[in-house]
This record gives sequence, C-alpha cells and structure tokens, in this order.
Amino acid sequence: MSSVRSGGQDPGGDGDTAATLPCARLTARQAIAAVADTYTETTAPTGRTATAETPTPTPTTASPPDGPLGWHGYDDARARARARTGEDESVVTALATIGGREAVVLSFEFRYLGGSLGERTGDRLEAAYTLARERGLPVVSLIATGGSRMQEGMRALAQLQRVARQSALNRAAGLPQIAVLRDPTTGGGWATLGAAADVILALPGAQIGFAGSRVRPADADPFAYSAEGQLATGHIDAVVPPDRLRGTLQRWLRLLCPPEGTRTRTVEPAPLPSALGTPGLPETGWEAVVRARESGRPRAEAYLRAYFDDREEISGDRCGGVDPGIRCGFGQRDGRTIAFAAQCGTATRPAGFRTAARLVRLADRLGIPVLTLVDTPGAANDAAAERAGAGAAIADAFAALATAEVPVISLLIGEGGSGGALALAAPGRLWATPDSYFSVIAPELAAAILKRDEAQIHDTADQLRIRPQDLLELGVIQGIVPPP
Repeated sequence: MSSVRSGGQDPGGDGDTAATLPCARLTARQAIAAVADTYTETTAPTGRTATAETPTPTPTTASPPDGPLGWHGYDDARARARARTGEDESVVTALATIGGREAVVLSFEFRYLGGSLGERTGDRLEAAYTLARERGLPVVSLIATGGSRMQEGMRALAQLQRVARQSALNRAAGLPQIAVLRDPTTGGGWATLGAAADVILALPGAQIGFAGSRVRPADADPFAYSAEGQLATGHIDAVVPPDRLRGTLQRWLRLLCPPEGTRTRTVEPAPLPSALGTPGLPETGWEAVVRARESGRPRAEAYLRAYFDDREEISGDRCGGVDPGIRCGFGQRDGRTIAFAAQCGTATRPAGFRTAARLVRLADRLGIPVLTLVDTPGAANDAAAERAGAGAAIADAFAALATAEVPVISLLIGEGGSGGALALAAPGRLWATPDSYFSVIAPELAAAILKRDEAQIHDTADQLRIRPQDLLELGVIQGIVPPP
C-alpha cells in the first residue's frame, strides 16, 4: 500500500493514510453535503441500479484485466478502494441545490486511488458536463486529486483533453464554472477542472500545483504550492475557510446565475453611480487636478459600497500577478447582477489591466453588464511593469472593452491619467464626477516636455482642457453625474 504525506500526491495509489493528515479530508459525499441544501447523485454507486433519480449513470466500457496496460495488481487496488470507500470511481457527480440555485456538482473521492483521473473518471465527468449543458446549469467542482492514474498510462492522461473539451463547450454555452480546491489539487485535475474555472476558491492550507510533492524539486518553496501562495500570485480568487464555503458558493451562484424566468435577450446597461465627492465644478484646470488628488476624496471602495447591496471579487490575472490597486468582481444592486472593474487611485500595473480584461470577458460571456470606475494617475511605468508586459496588458484591456457585446459604462471618479485610464473607459459611454479630470498627460509632465518652468504648470493645465466641463464640451464624456 502506498502512503500519502501531508499535501502529498497520490496519482493512482491507495490513499490509505489520508486520515493521518493534519487537515481533515471529507469524503466525496461529505464534501457535497457540506455545501448543498439538497442533492441527488447522477452516478449510480456500487451495487445500485441507475434510476430516474440518477439520470446519467456511469457509461460502461469493457476493460481488460488490470486495465488497458495490464498493470499487475491494478484490479486488486481498485477492489480495495471500493471496499474502503463504497465507491467504484474517484468522482461522484450530483444535481444539487445550493442556496436555491441548481447546479451540477463534481466531487472527488481522494481515498479512491488518490482521487486520480482514469478513463471511467472521464466518462463520469463528460456525462456531468453534458447534463449541465442540457439543463443550462453551472458546474461546481469540489476537487481533491493527485493527478492522472498512472496504472492506465496515456489512456488516463488523455482524459485531460476530454475534460478540457467539455469545459470549453460549457464555457461557449455561457454556463459558469466554479472550482473549490480541496487538499490536494495537483496534476491534471488542477490544470483542467481547477485552473480553467471562471471562479476559483480554495480551502486554507490546501496543496495546489501542477507538480505534486513527490515530483517537484527538492528545494522548491512549499508556499508556491499552497492555496495562499497561489492567491498571492494571481492564480486563484480567494482562500475560503470551510465554515464560510457554503455561504460563499451561495453568493457566487446567486450573482452568476439569475433565477429561471428572469433571463432576457437584451442586457440593460448598469445604472450610473451618483457622485460622492465635492459637487461644484472646478474653475481652473489645476484646481481640477488638486481636487482629484486630494487624499480624502471618495475612492473606489466608497463607490462600490454605496452602489452594491452585496458583492464578491475575483483576484489576479492568472499569469502570476496581482494588482491591489484594482478591484474586480460581481455585485448585486436591486436584485440585479452587475460586473465591476474599479481602479483605486494608484498607478495600474499590468496584472491589474489583465484582471480587468478577464472580468470584462467573463461578464460578456455570461451576459452581465459591466461598470468600470476610472481613477489612476496612469499606468505603472517602472522597469518591473515593462518586464511584466505593460503594453500588451493595456492592449488586452482595450480589446476586451472594444469587443464586449454586453453594455459597458464607465465613470471617471478621480484622476484620468492618459492611456492607463483610457484602457478602462468604455468607448462612447464615459461619464465624470465633478471632482475628476482626464488628461492626455499630467500637466507637470507636459510642462517638462515643453521645457516650461514650474510657474507655467497651471497655465499648461488650463491649455490641456482637462476639467469635467471641458471634457463634456470636447465630446470626451457623455455627461457630469450629480451627487445623490
């Protein structure tokens, strides 16, 4: 029997020592019960016949003794796993109700050969994704896997392509996918079911990574393979304690899945927020700059708090970066879901632009209108930003807004610094608050380029015509929003 260390990878082993791990591992059914109000299995457990309540039983395919490779002892290992777990595969699928929203749930049984993926696992996953498409339901994956099942060789590894295709089909159908990463989530399960999900949540301390603990370099930093490390580098959206997981999933499903009968073909634009800052318009260009730069001016958090009744945020660009100066997510206002991407007044980094682009594309695919809040002195221009691909990230944000089919509206709530601000401004749908400005370049930098002294900065600000009323007259914005 193989042993499993804490957070270890067990790609096809017995998983006998899971109970010795410091963090408790739930069985597949316990994991479903922990988040669902009610559920009905769609895979028939061992010794049970599929019925109307189990509409998608596991497809039966002929399997030679000891699997496709004739791996000596494979049948015995599966028999021990069945006796220990009561399961005949490493995944259980179900139709579940979570907070009043129906979903297809995939839950892995780590004690069955380390939650590994084999051909029959692929059968069940394909049937579950197909059921979700037929019923127009989201997929919630409760993952705990050590990777592909080595006893089935390349036949097992090929299941990753199969799962990836099913996930892509559901994505094209506009159906949300939410992943919950349990301990461990490694190998192909992470690279398909996990990393491909629209929203990725993880349990504290869970081991997450393409490489399991037994195959990674001996000197590898363990933090990089943890839930917390993956959050810090922008690969997952949140680390959620077990006692908060059910509520978090309920909120996400409520935000991403409108109730039956409320879906419409036409997506109405999000309502404009009210201005929260100083109501009067500035007399000079430099006064507009000073007001927008005041430390006490309302920032993104104040606007989001006043605008939404409830909200959840995504995090990271999925490319190794997180920008704390941008807030992206989905919120409810008067019972309606609206996506948001909000700059927080700092120089926006490449990861911020990529996260915003990810948010806009996800909202577009799900048919959810978008609100952007523009507030930045400009794009970060240090060497680290250039190495992280500032130009490409800004281009990606421009493209996401330019091609979105759902309505996107934007509100300039502070500084509008050049292209870094324009990248989050919806073309032809930009409004401004009285305490904001938008400029092709900061007045100080314009004066420096023109070789003007400091005494001429104020005149330069006037020449640039950056006040809200100037922007309206120039046709750059659609209007100036009043206070509530």
